[in-house]
Amino acid sequence: MARAHSQDLRDRVIKTALGGASVRQAAARYGVGISTAVLWVRRARSGEVAARRQGQPRRSKLDAHAAFLLELIEASSHIILHEMQARLKQERGVSAGIGTLWRFFHARAITVRKNRPRLRARPARCQSRAPGLV
Repeated sequence: MARAHSQDLRDRVIKTALGGASVRQAAARYGVGISTAVLWVRRARSGEVAARRQGQPRRSKLDAHAAFLLELIEASSHIILHEMQARLKQERGVSAGIGTLWRFFHARAITVRKNRPRLRARPARCQSRAPGLV
């Protein structure tokens, strides 16, 4: 992600553009993009001079439904994400993807442990050890 320009540079471009020079001239003088300078001046005219925060907020739309989702797990520890997704849509009217649900639980360190026999790719009788080296 690109870094924000300094507040000092932003102030100089705005001061020059509002002081009589065109926005294009101010952008060329200080070596910033024309669209960047236009945006800064437009925001300055409405009273916003400081840079906005970069990136997306670190919150989930499921935070408001955390108690509901945790109750689902307590009621049935064998519930899968697809079932949670359906119950969330049916009972709360909130549509959330499987990835959103997974990230919600991952952020809270809630995991489901699988049963070892169910992880096998083939029947137990076919599982033999590789012959050892002599």
